[in-house]
Amino acid sequence: MGKIIGLTYDLKTDWVSKPGDPLDINAELDKPQTIDRVIQAFEKGGHKVKKIGNFKNLLSRLDHLGVDIVFNISEGTVGRNRESQVPVLLEWKGVPYVGSDALTLGITLDKIVAKKMFISEGIPTARFFAAAAAEGLEKLNTIGYPLIVKTAHEGSSKGISRDSRVENLEALKRQVRLVNTVYKQPALVEEFISGTEFTVAVLGNDPAQAMPVVQVSIDGDVELGDEFYTFERISSSNLRYVCPAKISDGLTRKIQDIAVRAYQCVGCRDLGRVDFRVDKKGNPYVLEINPLPSLDPQDSFGIFPKVFGSDYDATLNRVLNIALERYGLLDAKETKTWEEIPSRSR
Repeated sequence: MGKIIGLTYDLKTDWVSKPGDPLDINAELDKPQTIDRVIQAFEKGGHKVKKIGNFKNLLSRLDHLGVDIVFNISEGTVGRNRESQVPVLLEWKGVPYVGSDALTLGITLDKIVAKKMFISEGIPTARFFAAAAAEGLEKLNTIGYPLIVKTAHEGSSKGISRDSRVENLEALKRQVRLVNTVYKQPALVEEFISGTEFTVAVLGNDPAQAMPVVQVSIDGDVELGDEFYTFERISSSNLRYVCPAKISDGLTRKIQDIAVRAYQCVGCRDLGRVDFRVDKKGNPYVLEINPLPSLDPQDSFGIFPKVFGSDYDATLNRVLNIALERYGLLDAKETKTWEEIPSRSR
């Protein structure tokens, strides 16, 4: 039986830039056509969708939503707790919603906090330090070079350019200062992992299951070496995804197992995506985990389902069903065990 689904989201087109904003200020937000495509998928699944939009819209309609469940992909716009705002409101009103709760979204948006949790659980992640200022970096850097300098609590590769990989103190100071002043947050400084890059969707709760591994290709090459994912490359034709990944079954299993461990470590629910670098010796390192992964059909959620003969629409409806099952809102006749859908290529 079809459900009434509320959809919360933030649009790129709604963002009003201010003087001094970086060019990638709205990178995390969704394109209108992505929202239209998500709605189309749910309508194909027999559901009705009510567009709610951002946190302010939700707040104004909270007492009369008239939905069975909310599918939340709202990134928020202010502060490192911005992704937590919609879930907090929904929990307060007792409205069921798809996806991770406010605590998980807060933990994972702050990549430094997430990495500390990974380390506590023995999940491999690149060595790092946090830099709140460009002074004293020579004392903080016990890793050596090369390093990569990132924003501490942004997504969609915001703040990451070709200059983010640094090989000396002068360049390190420059990039840390940029993150501190332009993005107004600490810099996450990581050991740079030369090798290959992958992303893995994880779906489900008990059990959670890793999907087929998607490999990043830049300029037609999956052996990236010192190349890496930057903001400029997100919409570039030079960046492509390869699925199934061109790696051994052993490495596939290792990446998938670590992805599930990372997902469970930070308390993800229903869906998420884990990003990896793998060094030249075949050792995977978790870069970050995103409980609000991009649902652009050109991204991983439009790619990995093809490996087991499924598609974007079926996958989004399966995620919805996972959440409905969690709340006890799915009819027993509609329940389909996730184990019936393979996570590796046939």
